[in-house]
Amino acid sequence: MIVTVNKGLKVSLVPGEYRVNQAILARDVRLVGPEGEMLGIVNRWKALEKAGAAGLDLVEISPNAEPPVCKILDYGKFRYENQKRRAEAKKKQHVVEVKEVKLTPTIGEHDFKVKLTSMRKFLEADNKVKISLRFRGREMAHQELGASLLNRVKDELGSLAKVDQTPQLEGRSMLMIVSSAKLKA
Repeated sequence: MIVTVNKGLKVSLVPGEYRVNQAILARDVRLVGPEGEMLGIVNRWKALEKAGAAGLDLVEISPNAEPPVCKILDYGKFRYENQKRRAEAKKKQHVVEVKEVKLTPTIGEHDFKVKLTSMRKFLEADNKVKISLRFRGREMAHQELGASLLNRVKDELGSLAKVDQTPQLEGRSMLMIVSSAKLKA
């Protein structure tokens, strides 16, 4: 639906957006003035006249209220401020990623230390770490070696990590997921 707002600006109404001017369907609305003052419950047409006289738009702020709450304001400026607020909130948000580290039961000591260092780095960056231990060939007969290696990883990480998923065998791999302990706190 395309709606015309003040100054001839045409705006398409997307679900989840605010209804503006003629797109407002309620017969009576609770009107809030441009300065935030409560003007009471008025007919939609009177509210549209007041908004037009002020050179502003009538925006339905709370459509689920009885009657719906509408405010007289500049819709373009209102949308711009909402967009800025959402961008600022998105900037402060941290997305937790799942990083994967692959091991084998016969890993060398130095390689183990290198993998452990990268796991610590991931956990300090507040990411989850998926540790997958791949069994090849006859290594499947010695699954207890894999379980002991994953327990060693858990012990080495110590208070830095919290186990989200205990070691589980899935096919030829044993998986364990850990996350930062401060992330859970």
